[in-house]
Amino acid sequence: MKRIAILLLTVLTVTAHGQSQSDKEKAYELGEKAVQQMDAGQIKEALDLLEEAHKLDPENMNYPYETAYAHYLNKDYKSGIKVLKKLTKHNQVNDRVWQMLGNCYDMNKDPEQAIKTYEKGLTHFPNSGSLYLERGNMELLKKEYDNALGYYEQGIKVDPAFPSNYYWATRIHISFTEKVWGMLYGELFINLERNSGRTAEISKLLYDTYKSEITFTSDTSASVSFCQNMTITIGDLSDPNNFKLPFCMVYEPTLLLAVQTAGTIDLNSLDKIRTTFVKNYYSMGHSKTHPNALFEYQKEILENGHFKAYNHWILMKGDEAAFLVWQENNKDKWDNFVNWFSENPIELSTENQFYSGQY
Repeated sequence: MKRIAILLLTVLTVTAHGQSQSDKEKAYELGEKAVQQMDAGQIKEALDLLEEAHKLDPENMNYPYETAYAHYLNKDYKSGIKVLKKLTKHNQVNDRVWQMLGNCYDMNKDPEQAIKTYEKGLTHFPNSGSLYLERGNMELLKKEYDNALGYYEQGIKVDPAFPSNYYWATRIHISFTEKVWGMLYGELFINLERNSGRTAEISKLLYDTYKSEITFTSDTSASVSFCQNMTITIGDLSDPNNFKLPFCMVYEPTLLLAVQTAGTIDLNSLDKIRTTFVKNYYSMGHSKTHPNALFEYQKEILENGHFKAYNHWILMKGDEAAFLVWQENNKDKWDNFVNWFSENPIELSTENQFYSGQY
């Protein structure tokens, strides 16, 4: 659970006059010290400072929010709940208040109330990726994987730039039959959360899944197995003008075509496979019937000459030794990619996004 850092969210306009402004400045300084105390594990001292800050600036919701977080750190969940319930009525309340309140209920061994809290929060903030994340996590704890996935994917749909829903959706999809969605969600996640332990985990997971689901049956033939849902119903055929193939019937044949000449699966061959796949996806017209925000970004990287470095980066944790050899032998390519990549991240929004339900 992430807290609101008051150093980032509290904006003060410093003036040389006015008692109320002076009080806000003092409150800010106290709040800054309180955060430092919390980081040092001095919870009681932090609570005292936050109480003083709140008295000086009673309209600022960040101080009671930080107070609730201090109680959470101190495992005093009942006190945190008491503070947060009041904050839900604040005129500047945000989704993180509902998120932390639900978390406090959950940690206080009241999962039913936690679920009610997340759901109530969603009625106020229906586009909150973090609340869908928490709601999905409650289903995950019960091993209700389909239900959890529904919440994670709804979170992806309404809040496309929030990484954590992609992370959990990736893990669930790759654990079951429709691995294709996990492959796409996983790559989007790595782009959104570039340098974390979870990034490394998903990088290796994608590499390992390529290795397990691409099989060479002979020197001249191969098979791929990333999804099972290729059903076409009579209803789908009732309107030929608007008929669209299931995405799997586009993805797997296009991937299989790219795989044919690879012969093996490793970091270098996967770069060639992924490059051929993107080129074929567009040359075969699939981007018109099945537009995809991730493939569009891959095409942009390819056109700028950085796709080889990008592919090695995305999958590097699957074979770190091979990546380091490639990086050592391609320093200029790597440096140019890093410079371009830092200036041109993928930009996901409700106007430019990918989720499995869009096809």
